[in-house]
Amino acid sequence: MSLPWWVTIPAVAGALFVVLPVLGMLLRVDLSSFWGLITSESSLAALWLSLRTAATSTVLCVLLGTPLALVLARSSFPGQRFLRSLILLPLVLPPVVGGIALLHVYGRAGLLGQHLEVMGLSIAFTTTAVVIAQTFVSLPFLVVGLEGALRSAGTQYEGLAATLGAGPGTVLRRITLPLVLPGLASGAVLAFARSLGEFGATLTFAGSLQGVTRTLPLEIYLQRETDPDAAVALSLVLVAVAIAVVGLSAPRARAAARGVR
Repeated sequence: MSLPWWVTIPAVAGALFVVLPVLGMLLRVDLSSFWGLITSESSLAALWLSLRTAATSTVLCVLLGTPLALVLARSSFPGQRFLRSLILLPLVLPPVVGGIALLHVYGRAGLLGQHLEVMGLSIAFTTTAVVIAQTFVSLPFLVVGLEGALRSAGTQYEGLAATLGAGPGTVLRRITLPLVLPGLASGAVLAFARSLGEFGATLTFAGSLQGVTRTLPLEIYLQRETDPDAAVALSLVLVAVAIAVVGLSAPRARAAARGVR
């Protein structure tokens, strides 16, 4: 398919709009001290905490988001559109507002937190709070991606299996999930990336305690005030992870698209 020549002009402008800031960071970083900046004690602690919590929140997103996507894509009930709007709310909600909302649920005086405190369980400003905040903002990414894959795949194979005597559980396990596995994997990768970059809800709900709640985005924010070179170096680490994530998710998205054709 050929395109009008003038389409190239805004396309190049759009690409430069994204690429130039990253290039600016690359030109700003001091390569001679780069390794030392990203391997300091605080930087490694923040990176390791981010990877652990992002991985945990991604598992939670898969466990919670897969049933949600199945219900939204394969059933019809009153209030379904409203439920979808609520589930997707973190996509448009400012992260700081999300953190405040989580505080009012899991904080010491929160809806659930006050009862957990009686049992000796404290969630706010702990590593658990980091995982909850990351899951809250990342879950919609998996639900949206997987619901789209389910709708694109259609129900013809599931219906055929049902007519041959397969029960709902067998159809789900042997037909539905394998059919949308590339979409599920792509959604999980995007959820991991969103968790890794989460800042506002984490700062509000979990705070910034080194080794406990200070993830890499929080460390970058703090370093920006005291050591700009370290902030740039750590930012490039996140950029590299993001590029790797996009590289992993793109083939799965293409595989999902091929699978439903």
